[in-house]
Amino acid sequence: MAQTKNCSPTCRSFKCVKNSTFYRQNIIWCRWTEEKCKVEDCTYAMCYKRRLLPKGICGETVKRKTVERKPEEIPSRSIKLRTKALRRIKDDDFF
Repeated sequence: MAQTKNCSPTCRSFKCVKNSTFYRQNIIWCRWTEEKCKVEDCTYAMCYKRRLLPKGICGETVKRKTVERKPEEIPSRSIKLRTKALRRIKDDDFF
């Protein structure tokens, strides 16, 4: 199973909303805080693909968990139709 990874400012999808990041030697520096860019603490960090999760975790590295439900567990909702819609639909269409 793959481990989740933290987002980094070197990612192609990363964007600083304040446009305050730049390269300083080999690190990415933030002009706003005058320190190394920290995605997990920054409120202005953004992902173009909308995959940035809380605490700076990259959503592309997280594997989804799906749960199969039996038909009895799924709640059934009744549909209420008005008179005009009821005239267009026959009872045979429902069964």
